[in-house]
Amino acid sequence: MTDLQVSIQQFFDLTKQEDIQTISSYFKPEKLEKDSYLQHANRSIQKLYFIRSGYIRIFLETEKKEVTQWISGPGYFLTDLSSFYFNEATKWNMQALTDCELYAIGKDSYFALHAQIPLWTEIEKRFILKCFTIIENRVFSHLALSAEERYEIFFQQNKELFNQVPLQYIASMLGMTPETLSRIRNKSLK
Repeated sequence: MTDLQVSIQQFFDLTKQEDIQTISSYFKPEKLEKDSYLQHANRSIQKLYFIRSGYIRIFLETEKKEVTQWISGPGYFLTDLSSFYFNEATKWNMQALTDCELYAIGKDSYFALHAQIPLWTEIEKRFILKCFTIIENRVFSHLALSAEERYEIFFQQNKELFNQVPLQYIASMLGMTPETLSRIRNKSLK
């Protein structure tokens, strides 16, 4: 199985190989060079992406600063669900932090899966619920945990990210200043 098929199996909770092959056949390879934009804010996103390699930062720009919402890396799916499903303009920019290899499925192909796979509605529901659970966990982290606890959990789950992307993006994503992140990191290294 390819890395895309393994992730489809895991994220969509699939067991039937033919369903995995059908879904993966709709994804087409794409490349994105470092610093290029996959998506600009205020536009509708038309694809669901799977990141095979590289890192993409999801962020918005306010009058005072940039705010990093998330950094997606290998093995993750990426889109703006409200934009993808409801044609709303996304708030987020999506920019490659490294050269990236992606697989993409267009919106029309994605919705065509309903006719191809009898249980697609249930499969899709589980996928969206996994996405929602990730968001719930991030909200909990920001509301209930200290900066040190957020850093420690994030570091344990994403060690490779710390050598791949600028720390100011990680700090923003964790809801802290770069200075606070540096202080916490120095303290945890002792």
